[in-house]
Amino acid sequence: MSHEIKPLKELVLDGTKDGRITIGLIEEPYGADSEIVVSIGISLKSNSDEPDWKVHIPKANIDDVIEALIEAKKVI
Repeated sequence: MSHEIKPLKELVLDGTKDGRITIGLIEEPYGADSEIVVSIGISLKSNSDEPDWKVHIPKANIDDVIEALIEAKKVI
């Protein structure tokens, strides 16, 4: 089972001194032949080894998550 993250993008976490949002891909996150996922990690301190929060989004759910985030942005 691989948990190596292939980094795609790192963003500054607004409202923190040095927090980060990291976005990457994990191949076979749940064992052999499991589907690749997008991993989003939130770290309150950029030098932390492990994110404070993380979510894995399967490819089949990405469009729905993006749509939900767009809707959320409209109301905040």
